[in-house]
Amino acid sequence: MKIHAVRCTAYTGTMDYAGEFWFDGVLRPVDIYAPFGSKNPQPLQRAGQRSYHMRSVFVHVETDEGLVGTGGPITDEQAYLISRTLAPLLLGREPLATEQLWDIMYRYAVHGRKGLEMMAISALDCALWDLKGRYFGVPVHVLLGGPVRENIPAYASALGYSVEPEQAQQTVLEFITAGYQATKWFPRHGPADGRGGMAKNIELVKSLRDAAGPDTDIMIDAWMSWNVPYTLQMARRLEEYHPRWIEEPVMPDRHDSYSEITRQIGSGIAVAGGEHEYTRWGIHDLLANHAAHVYQPDTYWAGGISEMMKIAAIASTYEVELIPHGHSVRANANLSFALSPTLVPYLEYLVKWNRVHQWFLLNPIVPKEGRIIPPIEAGLGMDLDNDKIEASVDLE
Repeated sequence: MKIHAVRCTAYTGTMDYAGEFWFDGVLRPVDIYAPFGSKNPQPLQRAGQRSYHMRSVFVHVETDEGLVGTGGPITDEQAYLISRTLAPLLLGREPLATEQLWDIMYRYAVHGRKGLEMMAISALDCALWDLKGRYFGVPVHVLLGGPVRENIPAYASALGYSVEPEQAQQTVLEFITAGYQATKWFPRHGPADGRGGMAKNIELVKSLRDAAGPDTDIMIDAWMSWNVPYTLQMARRLEEYHPRWIEEPVMPDRHDSYSEITRQIGSGIAVAGGEHEYTRWGIHDLLANHAAHVYQPDTYWAGGISEMMKIAAIASTYEVELIPHGHSVRANANLSFALSPTLVPYLEYLVKWNRVHQWFLLNPIVPKEGRIIPPIEAGLGMDLDNDKIEASVDLE
């Protein structure tokens, strides 16, 4: 069996949704500059009063025996890199040789060890694992040695929800009613917003704790937009509300800053990071510097299934938690069901964003009673729902 073609295809459709879908985004590092800070990027455009335009790009790896593996969604930029630079490396090769194919792509893209090219490699690797699972007729977690448990608790990531205290409280109550035992929120203020901004961040967390009660975990994601003094001051002022962790407090390359925060923050609040780090080498550097308590590399960014298994093995030697960033529920579920519950205690579920990313999937994964069960579909379960596809076009 050989790889016959690699296609990147954009699919479009329409999602029915009453009301406003997206409210608040994240505080971005670039928001210190005008006019970025005044903008709240909208990921979807309206198709009508009760609907939104949907567009997702998927990569398909096709074999000469008719077997196809699918990965995504990916960006147009990833699709360009795949079509122009990575796809030719795979044509004519054995698709089941995932270790060899990953190494070929990594060695060829030596200037792309991080960032966009590694994200493209990750998507291809996931597509190859989807193909491999289909070849053997089992879910990928079975090929990786799972499942190791009956279910995994998911935490509700509130990206896209309003952070106004009263509305945030209502959302938390909805999450709890749906069975979630943990929820993550994205404060909209950082050091440039002064004491007033800090007060609003604290008000948000207080309102979340008031709504959640003492038994629900609350996590805070600074999305790389704080600094060391600000984070430590926030941690001291938030301690009474018992957040489980503060996530990505500084820019990802500032490993020493991570280490300093982790060293000084004390035992009450954990530090989480690694979402914007890549490969086993990048994560190992964080681990070796004791930069965090919780590590969150993204399966679709950090190197794919192949690389995440290596990252997991390294992380297990440091007695930390590994909770992959929630870009892809299907990839993360298959990966996590092959890993120890002590290493992976939660799955991240971005309630709104994962609805967008799974819109074109025939079998999207949605937590039930706040938990996810082992996938049963062959491969990563990346079949598309033809009833939702209104048009498609191959990208060059």
